[in-house]
Amino acid sequence: MKDLVRFQPQAAEPPARSRRLGPARSGPFGVLDIGSSKVVCLIARIEGDGVPRALGFGWQKSRGVKAGSIVDMEAAEQSIRAAVAHAEEMADHLLNGVITNLSCGQPESRVHNILWPVGGRAVTDGDLRSILAEGVRRTASEGREAVHAFPLGFQVDATAGVEDPRSMVCDTLSARLHVVDAASHALANLGVTLHRCELEAEEMVSAPFAAGLATLVEDEREMGAVVVEMGAGTTSLAAFAEGRLTHTAQLPVGGWQVTNDLARVLSTPIAHAERLKTMHGSVLESAEDRTELLSIPQVGEEEDQIARVPREMVVRIIRPRLEETFELLRDRLDGSGLPLELRRRIVLTGGASQLIGVRELAARILGREVTVRLGRPRMVRGLPETASGAGFSGVVGLLAWAAGEGRPLWDLAPGPVPRDGVMARLVRWVRERL
Repeated sequence: MKDLVRFQPQAAEPPARSRRLGPARSGPFGVLDIGSSKVVCLIARIEGDGVPRALGFGWQKSRGVKAGSIVDMEAAEQSIRAAVAHAEEMADHLLNGVITNLSCGQPESRVHNILWPVGGRAVTDGDLRSILAEGVRRTASEGREAVHAFPLGFQVDATAGVEDPRSMVCDTLSARLHVVDAASHALANLGVTLHRCELEAEEMVSAPFAAGLATLVEDEREMGAVVVEMGAGTTSLAAFAEGRLTHTAQLPVGGWQVTNDLARVLSTPIAHAERLKTMHGSVLESAEDRTELLSIPQVGEEEDQIARVPREMVVRIIRPRLEETFELLRDRLDGSGLPLELRRRIVLTGGASQLIGVRELAARILGREVTVRLGRPRMVRGLPETASGAGFSGVVGLLAWAAGEGRPLWDLAPGPVPRDGVMARLVRWVRERL
């Protein structure tokens, strides 16, 4: 088990940000980012100014998780338990439930246009609940469950552009609803794994959506931007406009494929290939790469049997895989139906985005009209320096969600779906079978 990571004092407290906020958590709470490379748990509380403060932090190498989905419950349980135990020890607080990320079950976006008869009276919370339930019902298909349901806009009779229609009198209320769903069995396996860890999934938040909450500035979320989270098992994207999540998608490629390519081509152990990628990974060639030799241990050989290869070879192994990833991303964006002006701003985050030259490669493949920047998560009070990199964008975004960011102003339930939504059904499903 890894040693507990101790907090480092911060030089200055990060300022509170002016953002659209919904209901925030009260008291200590936990967030859990279950990824293909690591599991991260944070325990925090929301302070008087609405900004989260980390109380406990723990992380472990991920086991039993592939492409964001649980493939080995026992191994995944061990990783989750270890990460949560570290955070609980540091915070001196035991968790019964967590807000967790959604990266399993091939998440997809759907947009529904819903007409709801009001009949000349004032719009109530009940009308909005009914619209939300109708969008979730329409999304339901064989083996899928709705996880998020966000309004993209309302129209009161002929008046468009209404953000909160409650108390407004009309005959018909129209709504555009963005729903994110995922495979039911993948969600159930995640719920069972957490249950084995004596935890309940209180809420589930789309992984790229969380990364966007952590890395996008207010102007990007309002004017339009796409955040691309380059994880170990998957590359996922979330589009924002007018402060709202408008689209999500997921690609089945990530940093793990880069590591695997290095291990296969160089005949080196997986662990060394990962270290090689972290220490020397790049997609840009330089004159020095031809003369700089790297020591590469060989699979199955004695420890003193070391091959030496030029760094140029490492670059030439990594670059084609990243080129493929950005070509897939370009095609997915082109087919998304998103407005061109929204797709012109790309923010890269996640562990795989830290390879040297990734920003330049993305800009070349995605097109000259596209602006690309690297996104790092905002500072969090009490969070150690070791958790400030792009690989921790997801867990910082979960904190932002708990603080009320990204939630609809008319949020009517504790979670992003109705009270009888996926989380409640997951809990019942688990309890009935265990």
